[in-house]
Amino acid sequence: MIEEQESITAQLCLFARAFHSNYGKEKIFDDYLSFDLMGREQYEEIGQLIENDFDPEKFDRNRWFCHKNIKDILYKYILPIPLSRIKFAEIELENFAKLKGAMGEKIQYVICGAGMDSFAFRNQIHNIKIFEVDHPDTQRYKLERIKKLEWIIPENLTFVPVDFSKDSLKEKLLEKGFDSNFPTFTAILGVTYYLTLPVFEQTLKIISELSPKGSKLIFDFPDERTFSEELKKNAPRVQELADVTEKLGEPMLHGFSTEEVKQALERNAFELASHYRPETIQDLYFEGRSDGLKAYENVHFIVAEKTS
Repeated sequence: MIEEQESITAQLCLFARAFHSNYGKEKIFDDYLSFDLMGREQYEEIGQLIENDFDPEKFDRNRWFCHKNIKDILYKYILPIPLSRIKFAEIELENFAKLKGAMGEKIQYVICGAGMDSFAFRNQIHNIKIFEVDHPDTQRYKLERIKKLEWIIPENLTFVPVDFSKDSLKEKLLEKGFDSNFPTFTAILGVTYYLTLPVFEQTLKIISELSPKGSKLIFDFPDERTFSEELKKNAPRVQELADVTEKLGEPMLHGFSTEEVKQALERNAFELASHYRPETIQDLYFEGRSDGLKAYENVHFIVAEKTS
């Protein structure tokens, strides 16, 4: 099972959303609550981390980082993946909710490894119940931030603390009111980079057991070329990003082939409904931009539908 705790890479993704919301002139996705959720202190800490070549020992509470010093690194390595995948995820969720809503159905949205996701506080979908799944320590921190901000927790939001080293995701969701009879949309973003496919498939199995026919699952994954000589030569930032995450103590593992992913889904009663390849992601979210943002050459987005 996936053990999701607050991580440096998760903080980098939150920082990316906050930075883009504050400074991006051509917004891919405006997560306008991300800076507040993150808070000035953590925002400054991550900004300095990037500015200091990802060395946390150089953090200085008595100074501010300079945006122009980190912009090139942000645009090349940090922004593209989290911005495009949250845009992708929320568009797919909205489409799913509209489809089910037209049939008079309510839906459930399960966010695995929710971290500091702000969707529940931006949500405009009325026929939805949201379950944020994450490690208890991460959720405790998030709830402290929400309390400090004096935000009101929406009635349709349920926090599901899960310590995967000892808890059952299935049992914890059911205890918190999850209903396996309702159409469910599950998002697992930013996770597969750090797992082998057999470990990730354990999660697919549990989600399949919980979800009725017609439910949907989305995730992103790095393909089998991730550490190939081809990408090292022609798209070196893939390897350079992997070097950064390893330096931060979160090494990426090998990527998956599309066929491997498809078979894993089919073994767990899911059908690959949509496959967004790197070139498609580039066309959808990055084509014609003046700021130089580009899709990663090895990252894919998947939409899968439960078939039985």
